Amino acid sequence: MQYKTQMEAARNNIITNEIRQVAAKENMDINKLRELVALGKIVIPANKNHKALSAEGIGEGLKTKINVNLGVSGDCADYTNEFEKVKLAIDFGVESIMDLSNFGKTNTFRQQLIDYSPAIIGTVPIYDAIGYLEKDLPDIAAGDFLKVVEAHARQGVDFMTIHAGINRRAVESFKNSGRITNIVSRGGSLLFAWMEMTGKENPFYEYYEEVLDILREYDVTISLGDALRPGSIHDSTDAGQISELVELGALTKRAWEKNVQVLVEGPGHMALNEIAANMTLEKRLCHGAPFYVLGPLVTDIAPGYDHITSAIGGAIAAANGADFLCYVTPAEHLRLPDLQDVKEGIVASKIAAHAADIAKGIPGAREIDNKMSDARRRIDWEKMFSYAIDGKKAREYFESTPPSEKYSCSMCGKMCAMRTTNKILNGEKVEFNAVN
Repeated sequence: MQYKTQMEAARNNIITNEIRQVAAKENMDINKLRELVALGKIVIPANKNHKALSAEGIGEGLKTKINVNLGVSGDCADYTNEFEKVKLAIDFGVESIMDLSNFGKTNTFRQQLIDYSPAIIGTVPIYDAIGYLEKDLPDIAAGDFLKVVEAHARQGVDFMTIHAGINRRAVESFKNSGRITNIVSRGGSLLFAWMEMTGKENPFYEYYEEVLDILREYDVTISLGDALRPGSIHDSTDAGQISELVELGALTKRAWEKNVQVLVEGPGHMALNEIAANMTLEKRLCHGAPFYVLGPLVTDIAPGYDHITSAIGGAIAAANGADFLCYVTPAEHLRLPDLQDVKEGIVASKIAAHAADIAKGIPGAREIDNKMSDARRRIDWEKMFSYAIDGKKAREYFESTPPSEKYSCSMCGKMCAMRTTNKILNGEKVEFNAVN
């Protein structure tokens, strides 16, 4: 039979090429994977027009995936520089890239990205609406927003953030919540402004069925955007956030009724002690749909280091059920990230995701750590560099101050614990003053 989406195929006992790819990558039984895709607990974002894609699964029982945000703004409109970030992300093996460009005609860069990238590609169509339509926000009609969604889908975008949960009920909860930082979602703020200026309902909520029809046609996974996500630890788990999450749970079921795959987006800032409960709450209210979180950042006072605050929160979130981490760079809250910022954000997020996979007991997650530990025992530097998340940086650090003793580093020298223990176990003497 013909099928439109990965979910529809799975529900009809069809094993797609993408399911085969993901099962092989994850070392998961193919029928178990198919069942979880059918249930919506795993998504495989795979637009039929994204020919360069190497399929990835996101969800229950799979390795935690990471997403890299990039794209131009009005102040930094250099697409060449953004493409260098794309290449860096792919070299580091990230599973997903979101183009968040919000200036000018973005379709040329987006098409180049889709043609080039084996990683999943995501977008937020409302960012592109003003430039694409060449209209001011209050002049955009509800149908115009859907035209942008269809344009992105036709190009080959694998998943889209659609802020359908910020309806008029959720807005009232937000207004009564007494937040410090109000709305920090860019897309959420644009929709809030449109709703307030026009007096109309959120078009993505009012015309949700039409949105789903577009997404189903191209097998675009809907990422239900958290327009009311907390932008400070003060605002986390408040009425606005939770009321929107309830709406997202209902929207998840409606999407599944049309065989549209669903991701649910989660909090941006949250104190450590609230993270685990929020992961459980999302899984309960959204029926086990994969959870995609931005951080969360666990403190608000570390601009310039928010890749660290994010990695701390991301590791806890993923260990407690989040499936997909959006990276955060040191430039968060400050500027458009440069190439070095992107690298630091990727590495921090990969550390968080891997640490969570170990905690969750993902099959095979510990293997590379065991290999690294064995290489350290043997003081095999080349193997250590090969197993490192960023082997290039590890080598540069080691070689910047070379040790006089071959089987050590410049910190411990001949007093290296590994060297000492290895010598004793090999029946050799440990000497510190002898000339080699």
